[in-house]
Amino acid sequence: MAWAVTEKKHLGENIMKKLFAILLSVILVAAITACAAEPAPAPDTAPPAEPAPAEGLTFETVRLAFIHVGDTADQGYTYRQHRGTTDMQAALGVSDAQVLNFWNIPPGDQVDTSILEAIEWGADMIFATSFGHGPHLHEAAQVHPDVQFFHATGNLAAGSGLANFHNYFGNMSQARFLSGIAAGLKTQSNVLGFVAAHPNAEVITGLTAFFMGAQYVNPDVTMYVMFMNAWNNPTLEGQIAQALIDRGADVLGQHADSPTTQLVAEQNGVWAVGYNNDMIPMAPNATLLSPMFDWSYYLIQAVEAVVAGRDMQPDFLAGLAEGMVFLSDLNEALVAPGTAEAIAEAEARILGGWNVFTGPIYDNDGNQLLADGEEFIEPLSAPSWTHIIRGITVIE
Repeated sequence: MAWAVTEKKHLGENIMKKLFAILLSVILVAAITACAAEPAPAPDTAPPAEPAPAEGLTFETVRLAFIHVGDTADQGYTYRQHRGTTDMQAALGVSDAQVLNFWNIPPGDQVDTSILEAIEWGADMIFATSFGHGPHLHEAAQVHPDVQFFHATGNLAAGSGLANFHNYFGNMSQARFLSGIAAGLKTQSNVLGFVAAHPNAEVITGLTAFFMGAQYVNPDVTMYVMFMNAWNNPTLEGQIAQALIDRGADVLGQHADSPTTQLVAEQNGVWAVGYNNDMIPMAPNATLLSPMFDWSYYLIQAVEAVVAGRDMQPDFLAGLAEGMVFLSDLNEALVAPGTAEAIAEAEARILGGWNVFTGPIYDNDGNQLLADGEEFIEPLSAPSWTHIIRGITVIE
């Protein structure tokens, strides 16, 4: 009986040993098969980690820096530039925390410092708003290919070959021409004055378009121009405005960054055309109207493109048809009868494709600059007309 119990015990142990051996064989075969399918990592070497997917930009995360030549207190150019920023923010849902502004940055080392600070802050897009900022952005774009750079008024992007450097501007000549119509119809002395910033192509293009608009409705009109050699110097602007009035100008135009020209005109009982901002509220008894930019038209497209990962063209220009330039309301209490109708007629021609820089155009020496029917076509978005045309006198 004892033998029977012992035999059963050994039999059970043998069965268990055989089952264990079979199980061990199955495990070894499976291990060998797995090793053949996927080689084991080398000793002391961890398998490579999966790369984390790059986080895409959104309207809630994109960071934008703006480098301005002035500040919003000018109530002119920089004020309007910043209005473009805030309008873009409202349209796209970009918060104030995502925007970094640098104010009163002239061309020079301060531009480079601002660019570096913006990059350290994490800017994805850097905008600069003055012509002299251009070379600094061009250089930075070469060094920082992961940042997108945008320059208003410049002309370096198209030939740079850089995918992250862009120029943009509005076709202000169209709105300038229309505003000149109001001046040409209003003048009683047939003498206009123009307070001009710098003797560069942007300013000369603008004052020429303004004068040609006045001539469009008043062939007898002439215009004096004086240059400030500064963008924003209200004291000098006022002195020049007064000097032009003393020469007989009874309607003033301007390319300067403050409303001082309008204020001086009001003090002297004459009239003026503003620029960049609606200046009627600042000088309601002098300002006829103002041609203006809507910078948000471009800013919205630029931010949308960068967030979506789309390429932007290196040089961008839009005008009246797109709404990037436009006129303020007319000061109905001051403009001459028929002004609205004359502006509407000329605007319809422009929207139909007519170029305001169409000949014949002559200089003061009788040289023909454009033949009859010949057009001056801007090669880039930045204005490039530099001729002083017949009827305009520059006062040194």
